[in-house]
Amino acid sequence: MKAVKPLSELISLTGKRALITGSAVGIGRAMAYRFAEAGASLELIDMNGEGLKVVKKELSQFATEINIHRVDLSQRTQIDALWEHLEGEVPDILVNNAGIFPFKSFLDVDAAFLERVMDINLTSAFWMCQHMIRRRAKRGGVIINVGSIEAILPFEKGLVHYNISKIGVIGLTRALAKEYGGEGFRINVIIPGGIVTPGTKAVAKEILKLKLGLIKAGLEFKSRLPLNRGGQPDEVARMALVLASDLSSYVHGALIPVDGGFLSA
Repeated sequence: MKAVKPLSELISLTGKRALITGSAVGIGRAMAYRFAEAGASLELIDMNGEGLKVVKKELSQFATEINIHRVDLSQRTQIDALWEHLEGEVPDILVNNAGIFPFKSFLDVDAAFLERVMDINLTSAFWMCQHMIRRRAKRGGVIINVGSIEAILPFEKGLVHYNISKIGVIGLTRALAKEYGGEGFRINVIIPGGIVTPGTKAVAKEILKLKLGLIKAGLEFKSRLPLNRGGQPDEVARMALVLASDLSSYVHGALIPVDGGFLSA
C-alpha cells in the first residue's frame, strides 16, 4: 500500500502564507483564526483598520506571522499597490472573502450604487486572482472564492445587484479552474448561506423596525433550512481550511455549499 501523509500533515498550513480579504469581521475573521491555528502566515485585508488590529491581537496566541493591510478593494490602484508591497512574499493561498450586500429595490439602483457593489464583490476578486496567478505562474497555489446561495437561488428581495455580483464570482472561479488547473492551481468557491454575521445581524435590526416583508421572508427562509438553525462563521472557516490544505488535493473547480441544506430543500 502506498504510504500516505498523516492527518496532521494534511491539515497543516505550516510554511504557507495566506491572504484573506474581508478579515476584520464575520467569516473572514473566523478564517483568519483557523488558518493561523493551522500554522499559516497571514496577510489580512480589510477597510476596517481598527478591526484588523483587534484580530491581529487575538491571533498573537499563535506562533505565526500576522500582517494587516487597510485596503479599499473598490479601488484597483490600492489592489495593485498591495501586491507590489507583497512582491517578496507572494501568498500561497488567496481567499477572496470580502463582500457587501446592501438592500435596495432594483428600480432604485443607480450607476454609482451598482458600480460599488460590483467593484467590491466581483471586480476586486478578478484583479486579486489575476495578481495571484501572474505572480505564482510557475509555482501554482490555492484560490478560494466566496459566493452566496443568493446567486444560485435568489430568495430575498432587493438584492438583484448582489446576486449578479456573486454569480459572477462563481463564473470567475469555474473559468479560472479550467484554464489554470494544469498549471498547479486549485481553485474553488464556497457558497455560504444563512450564516450569522455582523452583516446578517444588521438585517435583523431592520426586522425589529417592524418591516413585515422582512419578517415574512425571515420565517420562510428558516422554514427551508433542514438543519433548522443559522450557521456560524467558523463553520464556513472550517471548510475554507479544508480547501486550503492538502485534505482537498483533488478538489478543483467545485462549488461547496455551506448553507444548512438550503439549496437542497
